[in-house]
Parts: sequence; C-alpha cells; structure tokens
Amino acid sequence: MGGGSALSLVAAAVCLSLAVLAPAVSGDGATLESVPDLVKAMYIDIESFPCVRLLNLSGEIGCSNPGSEKIISPIVRLTKGSDQLVQPSTVLLPIDQMSNFFLRVSNDPEFLQKVSGVLIESNGANNNLQELSPDGKFPQDAFAPYSNHSHDWNPAGSGIMWNRYDFPVFLLSEESTRVLQKTTKAQTHDSTSCLKERSCLPLGGHSVWASLPPIKNGSTEHPKPIILAITSQDSASFFRDRSIGSDSPISGLIALLTAVDALSHIHDLSNLKKQLVFAVFNGEAWGYLGSRKFLQELDKGADSVNGINSLMIDQVLEIGSVGKAVIEEYPSFYAHAAGNSSASKKILDALQSASESLGSDNVKVKQAASSNPGVPPSSLMSFIRKNMSTSGVVLEDFDSHFSNRFYHSYLDNPANVNSSSIAAAAALVARSLYILASADSVVDLMTLNTIKVNVSLVEELIGCLLTCKPGLSCGLVKSFISPSSSSCPSHYVGVFLDDPSGTQFPSYADDTSRFVWNFLADRTSTLAGNKSSCTGKCGDEGEVCVGAEVEGGGRCVVSTTRYVPAYSTRVKFEDNAWHVLPANSSDPMGVVDPVWTESYWNTIGLRVYAVQDSTYDWLILLAGLSITAASYCAVHVGRAYISKVVKCD
Repeated sequence: MGGGSALSLVAAAVCLSLAVLAPAVSGDGATLESVPDLVKAMYIDIESFPCVRLLNLSGEIGCSNPGSEKIISPIVRLTKGSDQLVQPSTVLLPIDQMSNFFLRVSNDPEFLQKVSGVLIESNGANNNLQELSPDGKFPQDAFAPYSNHSHDWNPAGSGIMWNRYDFPVFLLSEESTRVLQKTTKAQTHDSTSCLKERSCLPLGGHSVWASLPPIKNGSTEHPKPIILAITSQDSASFFRDRSIGSDSPISGLIALLTAVDALSHIHDLSNLKKQLVFAVFNGEAWGYLGSRKFLQELDKGADSVNGINSLMIDQVLEIGSVGKAVIEEYPSFYAHAAGNSSASKKILDALQSASESLGSDNVKVKQAASSNPGVPPSSLMSFIRKNMSTSGVVLEDFDSHFSNRFYHSYLDNPANVNSSSIAAAAALVARSLYILASADSVVDLMTLNTIKVNVSLVEELIGCLLTCKPGLSCGLVKSFISPSSSSCPSHYVGVFLDDPSGTQFPSYADDTSRFVWNFLADRTSTLAGNKSSCTGKCGDEGEVCVGAEVEGGGRCVVSTTRYVPAYSTRVKFEDNAWHVLPANSSDPMGVVDPVWTESYWNTIGLRVYAVQDSTYDWLILLAGLSITAASYCAVHVGRAYISKVVKCD
C-alpha cells in the first residue's frame, strides 16, 4: 500500500507539471511539446518597413542603431504628447501622433534619452487622418529659382523626415502588431566619407525619354523645335519601402502615359511643325537628380540623348500632381507658368483651348494665383535654374498650397487619388500637346476631337503602379517585362548600381523604369522591317527591342526611346568607385546639391518576444513549488518504503 501511494504521488506530480508547462500556443491551439514550439511561441517574425539612414555632404538623416546591436527594451504605448517614459523603451505610436512625437524628440533631449526605438501603427487605407507629410513646408526650397523660400506650398509639412534619429523606427504593416528595426553601418557620417570607404552608394536610377514620331538619326532635315512633356516617377517617404506617391507624383506619370497612348493613334503627327518629346525623370524627390542629369547629358551631347539638344527645346509642359482635381462636379486644374514670356502664354492658351474642345466633359483650367512666388516644387525648376528664359508650365491639382495632405507620406496611397481626375488630366494634356505641336498653323479640329483617352488604361495603370494586387504582376506590365519583385509597388529611387557608361542596356534598372521604357517604346513606335523576335539589341539603327524580357522574346520596332542615367551631377564613377566632385559655381543647383547616398545595411528583420501575463508567472511558481514538495514527499516515502522492504528481506 505504501509503495502504491508513493508511485501515485509521483505520477500526480508529473501530470501536474505537464499540465502547467504545456499552455496553448497562441493562435493555433497547439501545445508546447518541444523547445522549437517554445521559441515559436516566444518569438514572432513579422514583416517590417524601416526608416533607413541616408547621407549627404553635410551629414545624415533618417534612422539608425548606432550600437549595431540588438535592442532589448519593453514596448510602451504612447498616445499623448505629454506622456513620459520612466525607462528606456520602444514606443508604440499611433500614426496621428507621429509628427508631434518626432518634433518632441528633436527638442527634448531628456525625453530622447529614453527612446530605444519607435514602432508606428498603420491604420490601413480606411484611416481618418486628415493630413500627414514628413517633408518640409517648401520641399527642396534650395533648388527654387526664386528668392522667396518662405511660401508654404505644403502646409501639412512637418519636416521630420530630414532629421537624424539615432534609434530604429519601423512602420507596422496592416497585418502586423509590433515591429522593430535595426540598421547597421554607422561608422561614416557623410556622403564623401562613405563613398571613399565604399560603404554606401549614390541615390539614383534611370530616367526615360521618347519622341513621337521617332526622330530619324543622321537626318539632313532641319530639326524641329521640341515640345517637351515631362513628369517624374519616384516618390519619398519616412519609410523607404513604402514610398507609394499615388498623387505626388504617380498620378502625373499615369496621366502622361495615357496621353501618349491617346496621341499614338493620330497618324499625321509627322506633319506637325514641332516635335513631341516625353521624359519621365527618376530621383526627383532627392534634389531633382533625373532632370538635372538629363540637362547635363544634353550639354555633353551624350549617347543617352542622341537626336536632341537643349537648344531644340521650345516649350516645357510638366504634369505634376493631378489625382485630386475632382472636388465638386468636374475636375479643375491649375497652370503654374514660368515667367510671362509669350511662349509660356501659348502653353496656357493651348491648355485653355484643349479644355474648351472637351466640351461636355467639363475639364477646367485656371491660371495659378499671381501671388505665388513662382512655380511649385517641380522638375521644371531644374530647367529654369539652367536657363532663366525657359518657357514652361506645370499642371497641378492645386493653386497656392498642395491639395495632397499626405505629400511624401506612406498614406499617399491609391485611396488618395481619383481615376477620373487622372483621366481628365490625360485628355487635357494630349490635346494641349497636339495644339502646341501644330504651332501657329490652323489646328485640325476634326483630328483634335478624335483624341480621346482610354479610361480603362488609367484604371489598369493605377492597379499596376499603386496597388499590391495585382501590382507589377498585372497583365500590362508582364506583357513588357518580367518584374523582379512580387511585393507591393514602391517608388523609392533606390541606389545607382551600374557602371553609367552602359546607359542604353543597363544591367540593372528598376521595374518601373523598365516598364516605362517598354511602354513608351511601344506607343511611340512604327513597326520595323524585321519582324522576327528579339531578346536584346536589334540589328538596324533606330530600332529597339520591345518586350525582350517576355517569354518567347520581344519584337523590333522603330522608336527613339532611351534610358538616361539619373544620379547626382556632383558624383563621378571612376576607377570602379564613386567620387564626390567639387561644386561648380556655374551650376547653381549643383552648388546646393546635398549628394544623397544610402549606406549599406544588412537584411532588416523583426522578432517580437511575447511576455506571458503575470498571472501565468504565478501559476508557474506555484506549480514549481508543488512539484518540489511532491518530489520531496515522494523521495521521503520512497526511501521509507525501500528501507522497510530491505529489512523484511
């Protein structure tokens, strides 16, 4: 009897320990039956979108972990600007407190000392936030071609993205609950030193330009004056991989591509007095890299701009943010003119004539307020600073202040634009360009009225360039390229990886640039004599291979479509490395160019340590004490039983 009781007691103790030490694993109802199960319950790997460290000639901005070590600190939810931290903590922050928090961090050193990291909640597309723009109130004001830098083009701007933060910051995805970021390279503190140590790369990518109809290389004909239609393809954000830029600037990109598609159906463009040229610039959010490099290439007569030169550019029409013009019954756009030249006035007149020709579609164009200091932040600034007599107009969905309350924020998402506004801008631009290219001759009204935009194309481009599904896996994009990433589109410029000498066949160009190149090459082309498939270069001069990445090969077409490298004019690739060049006083925008670079960083990931409730800790303690007591009793009873048995023997 005594032995049976002791064994029963031991069994009960073991069962009690298993019952206490095998709680359900959160989420799947499984039990902790092994060490991997315990690790899985304690550490959760989740998707993360980091704020990263960027450098320029003056120093650093963005976020970093100077110690390059794992950060271990409790997560504290902070909801009010007056909240205090009692110990070093990782702050869980609502998105509507983001601007105030980072301004407080910059102005409160005592508070800063207790911030180990920041996790920012994402409230998805259905948010009630009225505005969020981490950029300044006058974005890139140093590049403005006028002296009044106090104008608030961007009233929502807080300027927090241009500050340096020595702690990691992560944006929570919609599916995630907590996130943490760790950057690595913190030994270099400006672009000059990091390029010298080869621990960073210059920001940049590839711009694209094309002509309609194609320009004949080596033609003896007198070159026509150029009507240059421009837009940009990159955006910025506090979080590197969440630079969507739906309204600013991708709405303008979509409008331009749709306008090119509409014009491609007109058959008499070669008879017009002026040449239509389209340019999509990359890197504009970081010191107008693309437009400035384009102008430098024109000055050098580089192969990337073969067929055109700066003297041929007669008028410039830029399509800016055009995704929010539908406010009431019909879309209203604002034309911001550079100067009061007769050529600029002709652009305004063309826009007005195009508006009137649309009739019942009721697309209105208004001239921007004369009280504005000049054109808003735009690529046109590069042209004006290069040549103050440049005649140009920027078409925007705002007058004196941005209508986009989420400028350079990850919340500038597809919900922030209206497809009908973009379609209206495309129709307005297409007809205006036709009128301008007709010059002083009588406009063929019958042809003008046949210029109509494909609204379905606008919707498709929004899905391809701005949404996660289908994103760049959409049918339109995959008919031209094989996307390198299946993740949600992001329009951050990235870094320039190539030797810039191979401009027309870059070993690397981002998905958006490659798509834009193929789309423009297709829409501005005429069929080549050789209709065989191609996977790269075409045999005849003036031909390009469209859809070379698609399975089965592409096709050769006659088109003047070119890549143009987009990186700072203050850097040079020499001896297999990048170097910073001295400022040139004859280049005013180069003098203020901060030369942005991105430092190398390891793969950024996240594991969240799940801490059990204190009640569970007390249960574990109680279970441990119970097991200890039961074990002691079992040993004591067992020893007595064994002694008794031995004596009986």
